[in-house]
Amino acid sequence: MEPKAALHQRDKSSARNATRDMTIGKPMGLLLSFAMPLLFGMLFQQLYSFVDTAIVGRYLGAAKLAAVGATNSVNFLVNGLCIGFCSGFSIPIAQAFGAKDGRALRQSVSHAIYLSAGLSLLMAVLTAAACPTLLRWMNTPEEILPGAVSYIRIILMAIPCTVMYNMAAGMLRSVGDSRTPVIFLVVASLVNIVLDLILILYAHLDVAGAAIATAISQFISGIGCIWVIVRRFPMLHPDQADMRFDPAKALSMLNIGLPMGLQYSITAIGSVLVQWSVNGLGVDAVAAVSSAAKLSAFFYCLIDALAATMATFAGQNVGARKLGRIRAGLKGASIIGSLYCLAAFAVLLFFREPLLSIFVNRETDPVVMELASRFLLINSAFYIPLLFVNIVRFSIQGMGYTKAAMIAGVCEMVARSAVALFLVPTLGFTGACFANPAAWVAADLFLFPCFFKVIRSLAYRLGCSTSEGMQES
Repeated sequence: MEPKAALHQRDKSSARNATRDMTIGKPMGLLLSFAMPLLFGMLFQQLYSFVDTAIVGRYLGAAKLAAVGATNSVNFLVNGLCIGFCSGFSIPIAQAFGAKDGRALRQSVSHAIYLSAGLSLLMAVLTAAACPTLLRWMNTPEEILPGAVSYIRIILMAIPCTVMYNMAAGMLRSVGDSRTPVIFLVVASLVNIVLDLILILYAHLDVAGAAIATAISQFISGIGCIWVIVRRFPMLHPDQADMRFDPAKALSMLNIGLPMGLQYSITAIGSVLVQWSVNGLGVDAVAAVSSAAKLSAFFYCLIDALAATMATFAGQNVGARKLGRIRAGLKGASIIGSLYCLAAFAVLLFFREPLLSIFVNRETDPVVMELASRFLLINSAFYIPLLFVNIVRFSIQGMGYTKAAMIAGVCEMVARSAVALFLVPTLGFTGACFANPAAWVAADLFLFPCFFKVIRSLAYRLGCSTSEGMQES
C-alpha cells in the first residue's frame, strides 16, 4: 500500500504536470498548445451534435428536424445563461492561480460549487415548466410543437448535468489543464452516438431519444472531470475553512458570473426574435436554419477554442499583472483566427451543399437545401467579425470586466431584433440570413474600444504599465 504522504506528493506532481502557467513564454505558442485540445474536444462535441441532427433529419424527416431546430433559441437562452455563469465563476480561479494565491483559489472553488449548484437547480425547475409557453410565444408551427416540447423539456431538466461539466471543466482550464475536459468530452460524445442509435432507431423514442442521449453524455463528462479534480488536483480541494460560505465572496463572484450568463441570454433574446420570424416563414425555413446552424457550429469550433483560451490567458496574466502579454495574446489569436476564417469561407463557398447533405436529402427536400445553402454562404462571409466578437469579448471577461462585455450582448440583441422586425418581413428568408452578420459587426464596434479602455483602467488600478510583460512576448 502506498503511504498517504507519498500518494499526496505524487498527486501534487501530477497536477503540476497537467497545469500550464500562461504568464511566461511566447503567447502564440501558448495559445496554440492550449487551444488545440479545446478544438479537438469541440469537434467531438459537434460530432455528436451532427449525429443527433443527421439521425433526426435522415430517419425521422424534415418535420422532426424542424422540431429540434425550433428549440435552438430557447436552448441558447437558458443553457447559455448557465454556461455563461460557469465561465464567469472560473475567472477568479484563473486570476488566483496567476497570482499564486492558493487560499483565494480554494475559496473561489468552493463558492463556485455553491453558486452553480443552486442556480442550475433553480433554472431546471423554472424553465422545464415554462418551455411550452416559450415555444408558443416564439410562433412555433403547431405541427412541430409536440416534438419541440418533448425534446427541449428533457434538455432543460438536464441543466444540472450541463452545469456540472462546464463548471468542472472551467476549473481545470483555469489552472491550465485544457486536456482533461477534452478526454471526457470525447468519451461522452461516443456514448451519445451509441445512445442516439439505440434510443432513436431501436427504442423508437423519437426526438426525446436524442435529448436523453445528450443528457446522459453530459452527466458522464461532468463526473469524469470531477473524478480527475479529486484525484490529481489538490490545489482545487477546499479545506474546511475555505468551505465556509462568505456572502461577500459569493456576491463578488455573482458580480462576475451573472453578467457573463446574462450576456448569453441577452444575445439569445435577439436569436429568439429571429427564430420567431423564421418560424413564420414555414417548416422548410426552420429546417434550413437548423441544418445550416449545425454545420456552422462545426466551423465555429476553432473560433470558440481561441476565445476560451483567451479567457484563461487574460485571467492568469491579470493575476500576474502582465497586461502587455494580454495585448500580444490577442494579436496572436487574431492572426491565427483570421487565416482560419478565410480558409473556412473558401471551403464553404465550394463544398457547402455536399456538407449540408449530411442533414438534408436534396432529392426529397430541395427547398430546404437551397435555403440552407444561402444561409450558410452569407454567414460564412462574416466569420472574421465573429472571430473578433469572441476573442475580444472573452479577453475582456478574463480580465474581470464581465459587465462591460455584457454590453456587447446588448449590441447583438439590438441588431438581431432589428433584422427580425424589419428585414425579414421585407426580404423574407434572405433577411434572416443577415441576422448573425449584423449582430457580429454591431458587437465589434463596441468591443474594440472597450478592450483598450479596460487595459488602461486595469493598468491604473493595478499600478502597472499597459506594456508590462511585453518583453516576454
